[in-house]
Amino acid sequence: MPAIGGSVEPQLSTYDRFELEEALCVASHYDLGVIHAAQEFRRGSRRSPKLLIKCDRGLFILKRMAPGRDDPTRVAFTHDVQRVLAGAGFPLPRLIALRGSNETMLRLGTRVYELFECVNGQSYDHSPEATMEAGAMLARLHSILESQPPQGEAPSGSYHRLAAVPANLAFIPHRLPSEGLQPVTDFLREAYERASERAEAAGLMQWRMQLIHGDWHPGNLLFKGAQVAAVIDYDTVRQACRAVDIANGALQFSLTRTGNDPGQWPDSPDETRLKRFCQGYDSATGALISRAELDALPWLMIEAIIAESALPIAATGRFGRLEPTPFLRMVERKVRWLQAGHDRILRLVS
Repeated sequence: MPAIGGSVEPQLSTYDRFELEEALCVASHYDLGVIHAAQEFRRGSRRSPKLLIKCDRGLFILKRMAPGRDDPTRVAFTHDVQRVLAGAGFPLPRLIALRGSNETMLRLGTRVYELFECVNGQSYDHSPEATMEAGAMLARLHSILESQPPQGEAPSGSYHRLAAVPANLAFIPHRLPSEGLQPVTDFLREAYERASERAEAAGLMQWRMQLIHGDWHPGNLLFKGAQVAAVIDYDTVRQACRAVDIANGALQFSLTRTGNDPGQWPDSPDETRLKRFCQGYDSATGALISRAELDALPWLMIEAIIAESALPIAATGRFGRLEPTPFLRMVERKVRWLQAGHDRILRLVS
């Protein structure tokens, strides 16, 4: 299932794939030695095909950048971000340079490719210890990128007050006229606007802009036990205030899901994990979440869950593999809980 608050895209029937001739041509630009095996690696974006390559030098993932994320200037910037992080000892897959070059981006015609090492790790286990580590690692990323900004111009913007959200919510009842979703989407539009206003009342528009990850959710972290083995997916790095990253992470790492029926998912977040994520962030040197940022936290969580739910459903009529009506009703329940639980959350994480 796509992560709420992560990068969600239209549900396609199949993954894009590498053609044999294309894969061989791309691989020839790297010093891999003898390739012993290659197989499809179906993770992440369906529009960005990947190959898991076993060769003399080890295990690597070859990736063709998805349309819309393959602008060479943008890719070069994200590679600079990864080099800065790697130089500071941050855990991430190492980018592999082209044969006889220091360049890590390959351009062939209109397509853009990258190759990086495959890191062994496990999925997030929902433990308080791993959750706290996820918060601490986000703070570490923020600190490194603030103190050592990479070259290039980063995009800006986030899920906060995103004009496409109300427009997409307004469109959903027309895309799904038989579902009776008008009251739900009307509520979510009003809740999104109110949350935007409350976040700004806390001071969000005056907070310092800096580089953030932009997609901090469990699917983008690999673990070894409770420790983070690697953070992946830097396509969404951008300029924004750090609070939008913190809030999205707090949402993602505290969500509770029981089975594949959103109608059975609880309204409330897991309070222990929500607290541990924020404690983890606070534990990093100089990274204490301010009282104003905490005040904005529940409102930004509301904005994040609404934005990441509305956009794919308006585009495709579904949220990944989930039916839209029970999913949006679940979002409504969670938003209502967050609205009513604002003070409870503040007491929990302060």
